[in-house]
Amino acid sequence: MFTAVAGFPVHMRSPGRSAALLGLLFGLAGMSTSAVTVALPELAAELHVSHATAAWMVSGYTVALAVGTPAYGRIADMVGIRLPLVLGIGAMSLGALVSALAPSFTVLMIARLVQGAGAAAIPVLATALITARWSGEQRGAALGRIAGVAATLGSLGPLAGGGLEALGGWRWSVVLPVLGALAIVPLWRVSPAEGTGERIDGIGAVLVAVAASGLVLLLQSPSAGVVAGTVGAVLLVVGAPLLALRVRVRPHGFLPREIVTNTTVLRSAFAAGAIPASWFALLLGVPLTAASWGWTPFATGVLLVPSAVVGFVSPRIARTLLARLGPRRSIALACPTAVVALLVAATGAWLQAPVLLALAVMLVSGAFGVGQPAMISSVGTAVRDSQRGVALGIATLVFLTGASVGAALVGGLAEVIGVAGAFCLLVVLPLAGLTTLLLGGPDRVAAADPVPA
Repeated sequence: MFTAVAGFPVHMRSPGRSAALLGLLFGLAGMSTSAVTVALPELAAELHVSHATAAWMVSGYTVALAVGTPAYGRIADMVGIRLPLVLGIGAMSLGALVSALAPSFTVLMIARLVQGAGAAAIPVLATALITARWSGEQRGAALGRIAGVAATLGSLGPLAGGGLEALGGWRWSVVLPVLGALAIVPLWRVSPAEGTGERIDGIGAVLVAVAASGLVLLLQSPSAGVVAGTVGAVLLVVGAPLLALRVRVRPHGFLPREIVTNTTVLRSAFAAGAIPASWFALLLGVPLTAASWGWTPFATGVLLVPSAVVGFVSPRIARTLLARLGPRRSIALACPTAVVALLVAATGAWLQAPVLLALAVMLVSGAFGVGQPAMISSVGTAVRDSQRGVALGIATLVFLTGASVGAALVGGLAEVIGVAGAFCLLVVLPLAGLTTLLLGGPDRVAAADPVPA
């Protein structure tokens, strides 16, 4: 049975337009970090804060983005995808607008937190929408397109941020996500509006937020400082045991036991999470390296343009690999690609070879364009339809946490062991992901939900 959308059966409507819009939103969410980073020095000077303080607008956004993903997934299971997706897009756009107009750093930080909390809806609900509305080859093509558009825009972030900063200052570089508001009406029309109708487990939601905030802050501590690390450690030590107890007491609550014990979900998310760790590490480390050579932000952005081309063609690559190899083997192929990208980048930084840096970002963009849709496909088939939203939320939380790890390690260790050394250290993550895939048991395929009498 197919659900009707705008008067036509879904299987007769191509997901191309919806996938392009969702990829645009995903890319804008990523550009909220990559485009802003190059503008931090000017921002700090105008708002009279230190560079370390200014960096919190990136860290705060990342924390809100990662923490919000499982909440949106669970809420979508209960009330449908339409309302939380539209509200999330609206919050992201509003946060970007207020950030660009902020008269002080305090207002800017509040706006960035709102923006991150809104953007959190996009990674999990974009994939949930495609998975719910389309199947088979159309689903694989749509997921590949989302990843490809996102990778393209993410790679163009430094170029866009540097160019806009040169034209109109840092405020122009932070306002880009406001364009997401243009996608609200077309996505409203195709998004499912029905959920299970269950009441949300408020205590479980709070505990997930506390534990996830602690983990992300702790991982950000190399670049965010001792205070952030201490707060993160306290939140994690307090929140994680209470969350485990809550799952045991209420197995069908906000964080269902069936999901957190699903080895396919956890294995796929962990292995795939090493890929954005590598991608974000290069998106931060390459500009740092180029800046040490005296390059301008705009020149660095131009260096990364070839990687945007790879992101543009990656949907076709992802579709072919998913059809021939399946999700698990596709992730297994993306992990060693990320390893090669990190080693090439380390060599380029060591030898001061810009061509090698550009090649490294091209490789990791291709790995991201394959790994992200492969993870979504793997998770989507491992759980029942009624739990797909929360499963994708948990997997996306792990995925985005991987991005935080990559950025935090490069930002925190670059001054200690150098950017090249940080790249070499990060090789451990995709190698661990590949090992997890190779040593794990067979993937789980979920049974269909029971049909009501």
